[in-house]
Amino acid sequence: MGEERASRLASLEAFRREGHRPWATLFRPSHRAAEIVAAYPRTEGEEVRVAGRIMGIRHHGGVSFADLVDGSGRIQLQARQDLLGERDYGLFLLLHRGDIVGVKGRVFRTRRGEVTVALEEFRLLAKCLEPLPEKWHGLREVEIRYRRRYLDLIANPEARRVLLTRSRIVSLLRRFLEERGFVEVETPVLTPLYGGARARPFTTYHRALDLSLYLRIAPELYLKRLVVGGMERVFEIGKVFRNEGLSPMHNPEFTMLELYQAFADYEDMMRLTEEIFSFLAREVLGGFTITFRGKEIHLEPPWPRISMVEALRERLGCDVLAWQSDEEARLEARRLGLEVEEGATRGRVMEELVDAFVQPHLVQPTFLLDHPVEISPLARAREDDPRLSQRFELIVGGWELANAFSELANPFEQRERFQRQQEEREKGDEEAHAMDEDYLRALECGLPPTGGLGIGIDRLAMLLAGQDSIREVIPFPLLRPVQEE
Repeated sequence: MGEERASRLASLEAFRREGHRPWATLFRPSHRAAEIVAAYPRTEGEEVRVAGRIMGIRHHGGVSFADLVDGSGRIQLQARQDLLGERDYGLFLLLHRGDIVGVKGRVFRTRRGEVTVALEEFRLLAKCLEPLPEKWHGLREVEIRYRRRYLDLIANPEARRVLLTRSRIVSLLRRFLEERGFVEVETPVLTPLYGGARARPFTTYHRALDLSLYLRIAPELYLKRLVVGGMERVFEIGKVFRNEGLSPMHNPEFTMLELYQAFADYEDMMRLTEEIFSFLAREVLGGFTITFRGKEIHLEPPWPRISMVEALRERLGCDVLAWQSDEEARLEARRLGLEVEEGATRGRVMEELVDAFVQPHLVQPTFLLDHPVEISPLARAREDDPRLSQRFELIVGGWELANAFSELANPFEQRERFQRQQEEREKGDEEAHAMDEDYLRALECGLPPTGGLGIGIDRLAMLLAGQDSIREVIPFPLLRPVQEE
């Protein structure tokens, strides 16, 4: 490493002596690499200006070749001493893998059939002082890819493909929703109360107001305030923060799409979810089949709908609606081999049984319905059984990718739900929903029948990009700090 860096510094000094000003020279390309290759033979003989990073150099006496990579792709460069002159050709020989250059030359095809730019002049725009890995995925310390993502993106085309796929997914989502009359909005990230999901928040402090604040765990309550105000179709794509652990499917800072549609319910949200996923599959994949976490997934709708109650009855033989108390629910869970926290309610036990024994077996896209009301404090209850809510989760490959419900609009019932959550909080449940008086006042102004849907963008990107870890689809995932040498 020391010798390699010394060589690169010596190269930098040689360029400076000859009047090159790396990091200070502006170079305006006329073409991108992929455009030149794609347009051949129309570009044959044309003078082009192209800029990018040198990713390979091959010397053959008085002729050298290099691979130049820009944001569009790769093109070969040819440097000849008789065209560049002895001085500039000598400088070209001093280039290292990773250097950023701007070149001017004419396009031709080599005898081996490769579209190439024959250099007439070049400029060193930025010197790469860090030796680049030859085979980045071969490193034993894989987490270095995430800690030094810039090196990963330089050396690993697959990493670039994944992040570009994620960007395209977000762009397509916006287009899909706007074409259906949804309006994109922004809601606060710093909030005096947190709500809209079950999660522990991150806390912060506003010095001027002498006020403790929370990073939002969901934008839900603010978005529904906008629906109350007459914005009948709204959505937001933004960061949410949940103070939880790390796993291949969890990052404490992640991106959510949340949308709300007036005069709709969770049945409408199921249809909309199928439309969104099938649209993205066609646009991104060109079809409906993909491998996700080692399993072949078929995204073509319609998707099956399974009640949590019926799923537990079929898989475990237990009737969760027959439980008469929380204690009976906890005893039943332990009989089935699942340890639950002391004090867990019937609804919580039911949820944990589904997570442990049902969800892992739902490989193909499946709507999981009928969540208990006590763990769904913002969802409307089913009319035929008020113990269950009009709510669903979309499960794909054994993991939740979306959550939706018919919104509870009755301010009196919502207050009762918040009060029950407050009781759970006083018993030690840190994830219980807080009482939000302003949201209750908004409901008293009238929330129309509304359907709401939330989709995790990171997991959606994992699915469509075929990735097993959430770290692959987040440019800079949260990592445990390491001691610098």
